[in-house]
Amino acid sequence: MSEPNPAALPPLSALDQLWLTEAIRLREEHAGPLDDAEANRRANAAGGDLAQRIQARALWLAQRDGQMQALHHWRQGARLAGLLLMVLALVSGSGLAIAALGNGERPVNLFWALGSLLGLHLLMLLGWALSFCLGSSTSVLGRLWLWLSGKLARDAQATHLAPALLLLLQRQGLTRWGLGAIVHSVWLLTLGSALMVLLLLLATRRYGFVWETTILGSDTFVVLIQALGALPSMLGFSLPDAETIRASSNVLAEESARQAWSGWLLGVTFTYGLLPRLLLGLFCLWRWAQGRARLRLELGLPGYGLLRERLQPASERLGVCDAAPAELVEPQAGNLNGTSQGALLVAIELDDRRPWPPTLPKGVGDAGVLDSREQRQRLLDQLSRFPPERLAVACDPRRSPDRGTLALIGELARSAGRTRIWLLPPPSGESLDSQRLEDWHQALDRLALPHAQGAPMTWLETGHD
Repeated sequence: MSEPNPAALPPLSALDQLWLTEAIRLREEHAGPLDDAEANRRANAAGGDLAQRIQARALWLAQRDGQMQALHHWRQGARLAGLLLMVLALVSGSGLAIAALGNGERPVNLFWALGSLLGLHLLMLLGWALSFCLGSSTSVLGRLWLWLSGKLARDAQATHLAPALLLLLQRQGLTRWGLGAIVHSVWLLTLGSALMVLLLLLATRRYGFVWETTILGSDTFVVLIQALGALPSMLGFSLPDAETIRASSNVLAEESARQAWSGWLLGVTFTYGLLPRLLLGLFCLWRWAQGRARLRLELGLPGYGLLRERLQPASERLGVCDAAPAELVEPQAGNLNGTSQGALLVAIELDDRRPWPPTLPKGVGDAGVLDSREQRQRLLDQLSRFPPERLAVACDPRRSPDRGTLALIGELARSAGRTRIWLLPPPSGESLDSQRLEDWHQALDRLALPHAQGAPMTWLETGHD
């Protein structure tokens, strides 16, 4: 498994960083502690308060284990889900307008048309308001968007991303505002599409308007029509007079009556449909922006509390600190992205009978032989502060390339600008096991590290062979 290249991914926002930190917490809650020795060391080297160290640790783990890349996949899925909802909104809005006016061969029943345009919208708006008052944070459209986002991400590492986002936002009460902005935006697009198609149809076809009833009188319709049209008339839309309303129990031939009813229908759709969604959407976006600026890590959570001793230890302890992780992580290598200088040679677990160090060119430092955990940690701490431009790691290929040694090589490689592995020749009179040497070659190839049995002294001194 190769380590993701941070340069190939878009930069993370503050929300993305908190989101990944929460996702790592949930992952460790469900799957057990991760192998985080290097992540803790890098977070401690970076400094800062506990929240900054927890975040630095989580971002390093997310990059190593693929969750950072999964977040970008999830965001791509979310954008695609949003695009699908936009297309659905445009098609639905057009369908509402066409269903309201028909094909022009029959007169338009005003209240059937109004029900077609605004009935579902008003029911859904009432449902959103009730769920909002009852404390529920997701609507049908919001749940649909979250479900589609997860399905379209298609990344096994994205399992904890959606729950982590919801938990992070719920602590500041942001879920209702974020999903509310999405819901109102979709409805705004739907009603805007309906209004545009309605205007287009009214501009290109001749429609007759009529109201019909069996048990109600004409005065009731006069009151109702004028009550619904009072607010739109303040915004400049036309309002039929009482005589026109009474006469419209039959289709009127006058152009003025057709235009008055067209303006009334457009005004009511705009005022009671599009305008409330626009205002509610802007209000949700405003509350979202306010709450997002207040987002912080909840350091009182048990998962974060356990990290306090590792990231802000009262004293340094030796030996095994953590239990074995439930899931082993494949060793990885990489190159340091940052300022580095100088050259260094280090050896790993050499036989005492082998003379060391060899004669080194001028300017090449000797980091000694790493045998104990304390020596490894001390060197890694040093490299985090003063990373070398070139690092040669000497290994004895008579030993097996175990996971611990490969993990150390990968960690050393990520602390230097460029790294080469020197597979030492056997002492005189001894021979190498060809199968074990092949195991070394395969393991180092997986780490994508150059290796050879010849001494890399020229490369250490000059930077080239």
